[in-house]
Amino acid sequence: MTQRQAHPEEWNNRAAKLQTRLREAGMQGCLISQNVGIYYYAGAMQTGYLFMPAQGEPTYYVRRSVARAERESKIRASELLSFRNFGEQLAADYPWLKAAEDQNKPAIGADLDVMPAQLYLRLAEAAPGVAWTDGSSLLREARSVKSEYELECISNSAQVAADALEAGLAALKEGMTELELMAVIENAMRLRGHVGIMRMRGYNQEIMTGVVAAGAAAAEPSYFDGPAGGRGLTEAAPQSSSTRPIGRNEPILLDIGCCVDGYTIDQTRTAVMGKLRPELQAAYDTSVSIIRRSEELLKPGAKPEDLYAEALEMAAQAGLSEHFMGYGRDQVKFLGHGIGLEIDEWPVLARGFRAPLEPGMVIAIEPKFTFPEWGVVGIENTYVVTETGCKAITKSPERLFELPL
Repeated sequence: MTQRQAHPEEWNNRAAKLQTRLREAGMQGCLISQNVGIYYYAGAMQTGYLFMPAQGEPTYYVRRSVARAERESKIRASELLSFRNFGEQLAADYPWLKAAEDQNKPAIGADLDVMPAQLYLRLAEAAPGVAWTDGSSLLREARSVKSEYELECISNSAQVAADALEAGLAALKEGMTELELMAVIENAMRLRGHVGIMRMRGYNQEIMTGVVAAGAAAAEPSYFDGPAGGRGLTEAAPQSSSTRPIGRNEPILLDIGCCVDGYTIDQTRTAVMGKLRPELQAAYDTSVSIIRRSEELLKPGAKPEDLYAEALEMAAQAGLSEHFMGYGRDQVKFLGHGIGLEIDEWPVLARGFRAPLEPGMVIAIEPKFTFPEWGVVGIENTYVVTETGCKAITKSPERLFELPL
């Protein structure tokens, strides 16, 4: 398949947006160490560090592979000579860093939410003339509004996920294991361009292709910060699909993601071979009502925490509070999350997120209900905030898939 190519102006716009935020925050520059952040600004993902000055041209300092970075990077790439002397190399390229050492130290942000402590200590030692500060919120905010190119990439991932779900449902039969069903879906996605991984920013958080699980196995809690964990194959990877056979009249949770050209879609559909028991059907209907109400509220100027509060109220009115977004002590405290190069981007539909929504933000909304003895039901769509409201990017048909026995 053909990789989508961004217009050169895409990379200029990304740099300019971050530089504006740096100046507004009183920072003279920002150092990016995380692969995803480097890719976002350089268009390449080789081992190294990207320095973004508040004004002027950024530089991508590469340790390995320099040759590939020079070929692929959309910004200036330079070989990282020695990390011990990285401060001197920076000052040689940006003389104002050296000139300021004898006066006030320049404030340079860094992605401290993901940077290992050891790297930070080495960085502070290599560049003692810099006042290192946390720039992670600026980086996350800058990426929260997507360009047309990014929306095209996410939409393409949505189509691949939709095709793969269709393939999985066509293959589904009683007695098939969760893992076998997941393998059908993953195979279909890989053949259509899914890179095989989805990235998360959260510390110690990992994600597979998603959660394809049924009955009580889908409701098993996990370390994963989501409403459904899944039993998984082993204690060494305690989430997602297991070797448990899928039975009749039990909910099948099809929470899948797909990453093409680096950009991810997240969606959930519920299926059943036969019929759901009445309690689960009522919960599924409530999840649909919550996502319909969320669509009404998802528009520029809305506060993310208000959408979460509304969902909590609707779950309470339905008598389902203790089952909403997990169960008991394992409930998660959000309704949805930003998505793009990472699964867990900003904004988050949760308490404390008060900055108004903006056009171009992409958010996955996932009202789900967990019943430990029966399973998980729910729905999830990914949306883009438009000038007047929102638009679904998810392409899979939106319904409860009731499959004949």
